[in-house]
Amino acid sequence: MADVEMYLKTTCPYCIRASELLRTKGVDTTTYNIDSGGPKREEMIQRSGRMTVPQIFIGGRHVGGCDDLFALERDGRLDTMLAA
Repeated sequence: MADVEMYLKTTCPYCIRASELLRTKGVDTTTYNIDSGGPKREEMIQRSGRMTVPQIFIGGRHVGGCDDLFALERDGRLDTMLAA
């Protein structure tokens, strides 16, 4: 299974939705909490080019945020990416 990383904030409803989808698929996700900003927030911006959360990476590839993750699921491409 591909490594999944997610930058998030604890009270963000989109982060919670994305985490829940990945959890229902049995995915162990490495999470980086950026509630307080700091170096992980800067890392997220550098890696994704975006300042909003969540930012999700599957197998080191940036897939976007919550809506992007759900679009992959809807299109039937998420399971393939996770299996790689």
